[in-house]
Amino acid sequence: MQIDHVTREDFMELKALLIEIKESLNGKVSKQEDKTWLKSVEVRKLLGISPGTLQNLRVNGSLPFRKIGGSMYYKLSDIHQLMEGGDDGK
Repeated sequence: MQIDHVTREDFMELKALLIEIKESLNGKVSKQEDKTWLKSVEVRKLLGISPGTLQNLRVNGSLPFRKIGGSMYYKLSDIHQLMEGGDDGK
């Protein structure tokens, strides 16, 4: 069995690589948070709801949307507002 020793230089290279990976991941997370408009698929995943439930939210006016071509878009702030205030069963 061969034993490899980790030198200080090896450790510093690993540390630098981990910092680089962390910064890369943080950048991806902040890009998602900066996203203002979400497509239907993203909203359904975020809320854990079916396409029919999302349609009901649109129809009864609980969740405002914009239709561009064949795609529906929802403001992230409207989704947060819906979650914080609920629809009070209306």
